[in-house]
Amino acid sequence: MKLLVTKEAANWYKEEFDVQQPTSLRFYVRYGFGGIIPGYSLAITTDKMDDVYASCEVGDITFFIKEKDAWYFDDKNLTIEFNQEKQEPEFIYDE
Repeated sequence: MKLLVTKEAANWYKEEFDVQQPTSLRFYVRYGFGGIIPGYSLAITTDKMDDVYASCEVGDITFFIKEKDAWYFDDKNLTIEFNQEKQEPEFIYDE
């Protein structure tokens, strides 16, 4: 699995999380809607990096996913781009 976060999307997260220094942000699975598996979606939080399944560094931010959430991706890659129209990140899953 590959995780890619574009610079534009990373800048959005940097502003939303008020990142002032190097930090790590973790995508994790939660109950919700809008994800690739009905009833689940991704959320994000600050966290220390351990048990890493996939990661991507953009500027001062390292984005990552832990092994315990690997089941959600089912070997799909995740690209996070910034959607100009909606003014928010957009998740793109592919094989």
